[in-house]
Amino acid sequence: MSEKKEFKPYIPASKVTPELTVTSIIMGILLAVIFGAANAYLGLRVGMTVSASIPAAVIAMGVIRVIMRKNSILESNLVQTIGSAGESLAAGAIFTLPALFIWAREGVMEKPGLVEITLIALIGGLLGVFFMVPLRNALIVREHNTLPYPEGKACAEVLLAGEEGGSNAGTVFAGMGFAALFKFIIDGLKLVPSEVNWNGTTKSYPGSIGTQIYPAVMSVGYICGPRISSYMFAGGVLSWMVLIPMIVIFGAEIIMYPEATKTIGEIFAADGAGGIWGSYVRYIGAGALAAGGIISLIKSLPLIVRTFADAMKGMKGGAKATTIRTEQDINMKIVLIAILILTLAVWLVPAIPVSFIGAVIVVIFGFFFATVSSRMVGLVGSSNNPVSGMAIATLLIATLILKLTGSAGAAGMQAAIAIGSIICIIAAISGDTSQDLKTGYLLGATPKKQQYGEIIGVVASALAIGATLYLLDNAWGFGSAELGAPQATLMKMVIEGIMGGKLPWALILIGVFIAVIVEVIGIPVLPFAIGVYLPVQLNACIMVGGLIRLFFDKMKESDKKKGIINDGILFCSGMIAGEGLVGIVLAILAVFGVGELLDLSGLINLPGWASTIGSILVFGLMICSLLLFTIWKKEKKNK
Repeated sequence: MSEKKEFKPYIPASKVTPELTVTSIIMGILLAVIFGAANAYLGLRVGMTVSASIPAAVIAMGVIRVIMRKNSILESNLVQTIGSAGESLAAGAIFTLPALFIWAREGVMEKPGLVEITLIALIGGLLGVFFMVPLRNALIVREHNTLPYPEGKACAEVLLAGEEGGSNAGTVFAGMGFAALFKFIIDGLKLVPSEVNWNGTTKSYPGSIGTQIYPAVMSVGYICGPRISSYMFAGGVLSWMVLIPMIVIFGAEIIMYPEATKTIGEIFAADGAGGIWGSYVRYIGAGALAAGGIISLIKSLPLIVRTFADAMKGMKGGAKATTIRTEQDINMKIVLIAILILTLAVWLVPAIPVSFIGAVIVVIFGFFFATVSSRMVGLVGSSNNPVSGMAIATLLIATLILKLTGSAGAAGMQAAIAIGSIICIIAAISGDTSQDLKTGYLLGATPKKQQYGEIIGVVASALAIGATLYLLDNAWGFGSAELGAPQATLMKMVIEGIMGGKLPWALILIGVFIAVIVEVIGIPVLPFAIGVYLPVQLNACIMVGGLIRLFFDKMKESDKKKGIINDGILFCSGMIAGEGLVGIVLAILAVFGVGELLDLSGLINLPGWASTIGSILVFGLMICSLLLFTIWKKEKKNK
């Protein structure tokens, strides 16, 4: 409890300012719907979504403080709390639900109805919020100095910079401007490739290494620091420089699920290391993630039990537990009743194709992955929270249980996707909620008002996601060249594999035992497992940010060292916001068919080596921009 007493938020608990107002609710709902729709398209096309917390905070700050001229930082915080729920709910939905549309097109089952999609999204989102209520004290308060929550912290810095003005605000907005420019060059105009890669093209050493050049990804590495970044990078190196070469060298003539018609050598010849990663190593990563999650849960059990005990005492204590404004959560009686009602709804509502056993799976695995997701985003941020990996782990177990209990065929497949969707949304929303609660904890927000805000955002985005999925499916069709829906296609493959008995359990078990070994030798398993699961190019970009932070950390102790590090956090916070905003704009333009008009890659048509040099130069300028507003800025001031 000492950490809690020592920490003082920006707005003290004794001061009451506007938070959950008509303005914040209306703005938040609009942003939740817009971000949800834009990220649904973006995720279905490229397999990744853009974190909306910081873009929503920037928009809220601009409207409330600049346009409306209101000095209300907690009101702006509630706008981003409500608005970011749309992106998180969309991420959970698009990683799973499109599989139902693909099966309908294949004639396996009927297309899901709007009511079914809405209820699945709504129940998953609400459970994600309610599961985080008893976890808030354990993860946000008690582990304040342990879990950095990079995006939650960055979001708070953005709002504080707007509140305090001066050079801090200038540093944040400079980061936004530079990142917006880089993102527009890379993904808007497409003047340079978004990755720099070296690919082994022969069987002598068929590995692959490289880096993305996105400012937000590098910024997450800086905010997380060198330790977490290095664990993730190590996991990526294991996958792409050890496992993939071994699979190709020793198994070139083997035919294995899921590419039952191609040998490993043929897959490598056609798609390179990426093909091996997509067909084999992602299963190893999923196994490592599942094991890492279980290990993390076991290690956290004493803390979780203590948290629930505190919550139950709070129920008995009544007013005593709710005296301090910044410690007020939604009443635990309401939380428990809501969880019970939602669980019964999963089982009893006809539109949701889930049995009693399925409802039990939802509650058990939902709380498990809510805990894991909340801790994971505390380590590496929401943008790198592999929700799809958690969904794979869930589907592996849920589909197996359904098959063993007699739920097979189309009905069993539909039930498995419904269970996986709800749990996937729970994981996404709980991660988003924990980041928002971290922001609120730093600013001095009222937790229960933020939790109400999350509920409002979930309801609004759940009502919109069904229409969005129908619109996109009717326009292009999931699984098409325009909307590949990579995660949903993988989920579909996993379920078909278990129902048909073709799933490569050996690969999953390899991942499990990699996670066990890593934990035994004392390396934090979750960031390492994330590194195994994610592309090495993303991990390497995070590592670049971590190395810059390491350089600053190793500087000689002086008055300006702390200022340089803090300026870096502010600038990187702005970089995350700038890329997020432009990513949303580009996604909206793409939905309306305008994005292709910006694409200049076909006109320039540079040779490969020139494109690589261009990417390196842009990445170098990106690093220089960070140095310009940190160490070079301080040197200029001292002259």
